[in-house]
Amino acid sequence: MTSRLSLLPARLAVCAVAICAWMLAIGCTGAKRAASPGTVATADSGGKAGSGDSAAAEKADRSDAAPAAQGADEAPAPVVHARTATATVQPFVESLTAIGVVAARPGRYAELSAPAPTRVTRIFVGAGDVVSPGAPLVEFDRAPFDAAAASATAMLTVAQHAYDRAQRLAAAGIVPRKDVDQAAADLAQAQSSLVTARRAQELSTLRSPLSGVVTHLSAILGAAVDPAQPVVGVADPSALDIVLSLSPSDGARVRPRDSIAVTAGQGGPSGEPLGTGLVTAVNAALDTASRTLAVRARMVRPTRALRIGETVSGRITVAVHPRAIVVPVQALVPDGDQLKVFVVGKDGLAHARSVTVGGRTETLAEITDGLRPGEVVVTEGAYGVEDSAKVVPVT
Repeated sequence: MTSRLSLLPARLAVCAVAICAWMLAIGCTGAKRAASPGTVATADSGGKAGSGDSAAAEKADRSDAAPAAQGADEAPAPVVHARTATATVQPFVESLTAIGVVAARPGRYAELSAPAPTRVTRIFVGAGDVVSPGAPLVEFDRAPFDAAAASATAMLTVAQHAYDRAQRLAAAGIVPRKDVDQAAADLAQAQSSLVTARRAQELSTLRSPLSGVVTHLSAILGAAVDPAQPVVGVADPSALDIVLSLSPSDGARVRPRDSIAVTAGQGGPSGEPLGTGLVTAVNAALDTASRTLAVRARMVRPTRALRIGETVSGRITVAVHPRAIVVPVQALVPDGDQLKVFVVGKDGLAHARSVTVGGRTETLAEITDGLRPGEVVVTEGAYGVEDSAKVVPVT
């Protein structure tokens, strides 16, 4: 009992410390509740109020986060500065462009060669000289041709005498009639040989068959020449045509009397204008080497003198559409195997739309389907536009 009494002060001290700690905790809790007027101080309603405040706070957080998330999903449309144009209705000229050369008109150009293997003994003209019909151009060695003509003349004399004799003997009944027929054949052969020899004798001096200009001269004094080798050419400079090369599909669209505008060089419309003309003929056969179709045109009034062999460009008008929907060619944007344009709506947004192109020139394109007159399309800068982009027109 004495030992238990000795432990009593220590236990009382522990209890006192515990009571003080409990009272201190109650005081702090009361102070917090007094500082928060929206909370209920009773122990029974404290749990319910706490749970209600947490739900309300969570709901408010969600309502605030919703517009932010929606704004993040709906990013502002990209802004593009580009030029625009309005689709208009106007006449549209459908044309084809091809490269060609200036060529002499058939029947107004000649290439001359030697009648037989021989040598050049004299040259009368040079390239570019103007000649008249019958003017001498090149002379060959005449000795072989004169000798051939003399021999043919002698053979004809002998054949004529043989024929006359055969006729007299046959009339007298001395020789059969077949000998007369053979003599007649020999006489005809001798006459033909003389004609050939005299023609070669005449061609020993080449003469111009027409009035024109010497286009080329390959004869060299003293050089040997061959009948298969032309030595001089003459053309009438007032009778020149334009010969264009087209693909078979393009050539099928061209008709005689189609109009054509011709420019110098291969630059197309940017070249020197040479004038206009009309298509005169479309070849029915392809060139075996280039697999192209030749189209011949005749100039009406060339702005300057044309040169044979000069390279030119021709734009042939194949159709005229009086009421076509037309836009600048810069508005066309490739879309796989098709073409599209960006149509600017009233809201200023660009909308991609597939279109069908009927024809095009260097500056305009005809739209046959997919676009209405009055609609605005993006032109310069169309390649940098995205669907639903905000378009700011620039001038």
